[in-house]
This record gives sequence, structure tokens and C-alpha cells, in this order.
Amino acid sequence: FQTKLAYTGNLNKTTGVLDGDLYIIGSGDPTLQSESFYKQDSNSVSEKWAKQLKLAGINEIKGKIIGDASCWEHAVPGNWIWADINNYFGAVPCGLSYMDNKFKVIFNSKETGSSVDLVNILPESLNNRVKIKNKVIAKGTEDEAFVYGDPFGYEKYIAGKIPPNRTGFEVEAANPDPALLCAEQLGKALIKNGIKFNLLNTLSNYEKRDTTIKLTTIHTHYSPSMEKIVQVTNITSNNLFAESLLRALGNGNMSNGIETIRKHFQSQGIDINELYMTDGSGLARSNLVTTAFQGNLLAKVYADNFINKAFMNSLPVAGKQGSMTNIGKGTFIENKMKAKTGYINKARGCTGYITTKTGKELAFSVLFNNYLCGAKEAKLKIEKFLIALGEL
Repeated sequence: FQTKLAYTGNLNKTTGVLDGDLYIIGSGDPTLQSESFYKQDSNSVSEKWAKQLKLAGINEIKGKIIGDASCWEHAVPGNWIWADINNYFGAVPCGLSYMDNKFKVIFNSKETGSSVDLVNILPESLNNRVKIKNKVIAKGTEDEAFVYGDPFGYEKYIAGKIPPNRTGFEVEAANPDPALLCAEQLGKALIKNGIKFNLLNTLSNYEKRDTTIKLTTIHTHYSPSMEKIVQVTNITSNNLFAESLLRALGNGNMSNGIETIRKHFQSQGIDINELYMTDGSGLARSNLVTTAFQGNLLAKVYADNFINKAFMNSLPVAGKQGSMTNIGKGTFIENKMKAKTGYINKARGCTGYITTKTGKELAFSVLFNNYLCGAKEAKLKIEKFLIALGEL
């Protein structure tokens, strides 16, 4: 993915004054300031950009900084449910994703049953815009607080439970305007690096940009390789990355991305009648797939020398990584199974590869739908099956 910094108007090479606007032109890169790639400095991308602009001779920007996400459609997948779309795992991808398209709400909790205190919002620049109705109580041992509201608006309702007697407990919500946050963070970095700029002059754009506007590119930022992005997507179960990759396949359009995938599978001799795909992450309850389809797909990938290694490296190792960390630990399948799990309410799955005790190389798929037991019990039942599979 390439993200370009480009300007309109005139840049005076003598004074370093840009009498025009600076555009951050996105291409759908989901990794910009992502926690998966930038763990140390919260402003490292914008800091690097600011330094590049300084090296290019810019000392002042008189116009605006525009976070331009217009290259992709900006829409919530129609089959996502209300309880998901305002939470971090339901963050909507866009042409200029930034900081995983989420923000953090910080709570302090006291004794069981009491109301919790909302103490901060991060990044702090969002404190002036986000309005939260807090109905969270202290109870239980898990993060069971959920965020509701217009996915593209700043008024949010947070209800549910977080553990009692905790300080600085983070609940992550989807950011309604990541392109604006990207522009603001760059503006702050400019000022920090001695470039004059009015922070009030930042905005975002999700509509088709006027192509008659002349833009001069001054810097191009490149994302990590596709192989690294896929690895993070699978090992950390990153819905935003998965949805972004789908849109990238459709030039910014989800439906086109799905059609591209279906045509590719068909060209590989896989029966696409066994797949009904409505998003890229599996968050939609309307996705339908058979275990036979997944098994056949894995077998095709295994035999494909071009992508086999990269894909295998993206699958979590049983007993060691990601959602497989606690599956098969201390059993034969630990370190010998690579698989991707999936979970939404009343549906669990696991699909991947294993070399069994007798040396059989298997591709497998398990889908467990509409179970009546609890989610943890369902996970244990699948684990029991996987351990038995390793004994074959």
C-alpha cells in the first residue's frame, strides 16, 4: 500500500511557505500507526512524515491538512449486527485507516455492583468530540462492556460489565473518523518539528476527490509487505486487516472484492457453491461455508509452492500463538498443528494443518454452529476433537 503526501497551491522554495493545502492520500493501508507494527512511539508515522516535509523545505503551511480517504467506499457491511459495529473488532475499514481505526475509553472500577468512572479517552484529542453515556458496572472477571451508537458519529453509549477494583481499564471503541485523526496527528507533529501550522485547519474527506485539483507529491509512505500483513491478520485475528484486504481486491469496493475471490476460487477448481461470503472477516452472521470447501481450499494452498510458505507462517501454532495459544498445550498437537480459529456468538470454527502421530499430513476443518452449551465448553469440545485428530 502507498500513502502519499501531496500539496496544492504554491510552495515558495525560498521561504518554505506552502500557500495551499496538504493532502494525506490514502490507498487503504490498514497498518498506518497500527499497534501491530508501531508499538513504541504513538506518533512515529506522523513524526516521520513531519521530518520528511521539513527536509523538503517546508517551514509553514498556510492551508489545511486533509486526511483523504476517498479512494475506497466508506460503508459498514450491511450484515454486521448492532452490537459489533461500534467496538474495536467491528471498526470499519476506510481509504485512510489510522491507529487501527479505534480509540480507547479508560475506566476506574470499585466494588462489585458499583458504577464505574470514566476517567479519560485516548488519543486525548478525541476528548473534545466524543460524548459518552456511561452505563458500565463493576462485575465479573472479563471485559463485557460494549459500545453502541452511530458508527460515523461521536455520541456513544457504553453498557455492560468490567472487572471490579481496576484502575486504567481500557475499553476499545471504533473511531468514527480515522482520517481526521491522522490529519490532526500530522499537524501536531509538524508543530513539534518547527513547522508553523494552525491545528484548527484539519479535516477529512471520504467523498470522491475533485480530479481537476492539481496535486504535487512530496513523499510516499510504503506499508509493510503483503506477507507481513497477512501474518498479522491471521495470528492476531485482526478483522480490520481482513476487511481491508478484501476491499483492496475490489479496488475499494467490498462486493467487487468478494466477486474477485469467488472467480479466483473457481479458477482453482474449488466448488464456490459451497461458499456464501458477505464480508472479509467473518463477523457477519450471514457468511456460509462448508467444511469440505475449507478443506479443499487448504489442500490447494498446501500444493501451491508460490504461496504455501507465506500462508503457513501466518497460521497460529497450537499451544504457542494467537487464538491457538491455549489449545492442545501439553499434548501431542502442541507445535505440530497450525490452524486458524474463529468465533462469534453460537458459532466456533478451527481450520488448518497437522502431521499426525503416524505421519499423516492432514488439512482439516471443524465448524460448530448453534450449540446449546456455553462458549468455553464449545471450545473445549473442539480441542478434544483436535487432540484426537493428532492421534490418527
